[in-house]
Amino acid sequence: MVAGCFCARAAAPHLDMARLKTKATQSLIFCRQRGYNIRYCILIDMSLPSGIKRFAVWDFKKNDTLITGLVSHGCGRNPWSGVWSKDKPEFSNLDGSHCTALGKYEINGRAYSAWGIHVKYYLKGLESTNSNALARQVVFHSWDQVAEAEVYPNGTPEGWGCPAISNNTMKVVDALLRKQRKHVLMWVY
Repeated sequence: MVAGCFCARAAAPHLDMARLKTKATQSLIFCRQRGYNIRYCILIDMSLPSGIKRFAVWDFKKNDTLITGLVSHGCGRNPWSGVWSKDKPEFSNLDGSHCTALGKYEINGRAYSAWGIHVKYYLKGLESTNSNALARQVVFHSWDQVAEAEVYPNGTPEGWGCPAISNNTMKVVDALLRKQRKHVLMWVY
């Protein structure tokens, strides 16, 4: 240690509540215009490293987060299930890219999944940046490799573009989604 040096560790990044509230406000407007669920939406801030909680279920009624957690992104050209792009993922809507696509999604039908707690939700891309979600089989599911707690500066293992959350988080989110009568919006930004 150098005399007189006060070396401080940089603070870990975190979910920016002001930005999240702005996205939630924009989401509520979108949901009202399109006839989507106006109680909840899911917001995913991909500008954060994957070892940080960047997944949030937003409760419009409370104007706050209901649930937060880790979420995977696509591995791109890197080997599957690594953490190669934990800080700087690539995004693409192209089939075979193994990248996550940014944009608004309609969370659609629930079905069996070979992953996690065996539940998946189909995602219908609503923008040109994610319009191939159904064709690419990009779905919302849980994955055993996604941790419950933040692992930063490590990352969350990367899949083929699906937003995957931890098993316990999916149990809570699944119970919430099953009670909704209108489609819930997911916005990956």
